[in-house]
Amino acid sequence: MFTGIITGRGTVRDVVPLGAARDMRLVITTGGWADGARIGLGASIACSGCCLTAVEVGTDFFAADASAETLAKTTLGRWRPGTRVNLERPLRVGDELGGHIVSGHVDGVAAAVSAAAEHGSVRWRFRVPAALARFIAAKGSIAVDGISLTVNEAEDDVFGVNIISHTAAVTSFAELKPGDPVNIEIDMLARYVARLQERV
Repeated sequence: MFTGIITGRGTVRDVVPLGAARDMRLVITTGGWADGARIGLGASIACSGCCLTAVEVGTDFFAADASAETLAKTTLGRWRPGTRVNLERPLRVGDELGGHIVSGHVDGVAAAVSAAAEHGSVRWRFRVPAALARFIAAKGSIAVDGISLTVNEAEDDVFGVNIISHTAAVTSFAELKPGDPVNIEIDMLARYVARLQERV
């Protein structure tokens, strides 16, 4: 489990094909964010919202394997050397819960529609796959590339969030452009409520 509060940025160093090139090993440099003593082999790390397992750890990098399913259902299949990645370690019992409960299980890929300055922040709008739209509600929580955000408005398959300058500076919003794909994880509570309603 994660909170959606990004604690560092990494950079994809290598993308190595595995299993007849259907799976991939991603090698991500971490800079000062972590070292071999702080990330253990087998540790879970949220990488732009996708929970991955560290299969190799160095002083300034870790490697994680991504299956064909993960590559197809997230933005990870588009990652290349140089791609910047949001990083978050898993939540520990007793940690401050600054965002919301995030599982690291990406529900789908959305597209950035627009960005417009609004007072001291920027209003970003995203278009989600139609199947996910019913789970997104105004003032609810959503994770965009692993970042815990509050939904300001939701209409049909488009929702909007406001990004303050600090968030833009320390996350992937620093490089995001309209048209770019992002990983989306809907609020866990919405997912379970919808499933329960199906069984009533």
